[in-house]
Amino acid sequence: MMQTAEKYQAALNATAVLVQEFPFLKASAVTISQAEYEAALELVEYLIDNDDDNPLIGVLADKIEAYENTAPEFSQWNASLTALPKGVAMLGVIMDQNNLNQSDFKEEIGGKSLVSMIMKGERQLTLDHMRSLSRRFGIPVASFID
Repeated sequence: MMQTAEKYQAALNATAVLVQEFPFLKASAVTISQAEYEAALELVEYLIDNDDDNPLIGVLADKIEAYENTAPEFSQWNASLTALPKGVAMLGVIMDQNNLNQSDFKEEIGGKSLVSMIMKGERQLTLDHMRSLSRRFGIPVASFID
């Protein structure tokens, strides 16, 4: 059985190999470049496809989120999300991330015209809509509530 000090050294060695291959994993690298951001996206996608319980996914998600929150190319997107009601913003993110359009929510919300009115702020998501979206996409209902 491996001794504690040997286990710790093995962890340090494994970390050194990872950081050498993927420098953006370095703990002190709070901000990453656009190229590192794109590499992090590729790596997290690979990990999700091949080992969706891998603990590196959380580390990568934090770095990706930090980049997206501060990078100039995301500033307009972030500002537009901040200006929207939380439910509409979340619905927009779901649509964007899942490559869906307004016609894809018949079961959860209703027809395309109702989804369109919600996205324009003319109508609001009901609690039933939020619950249905929560079930379909596996996210908390609270994600839709201001």
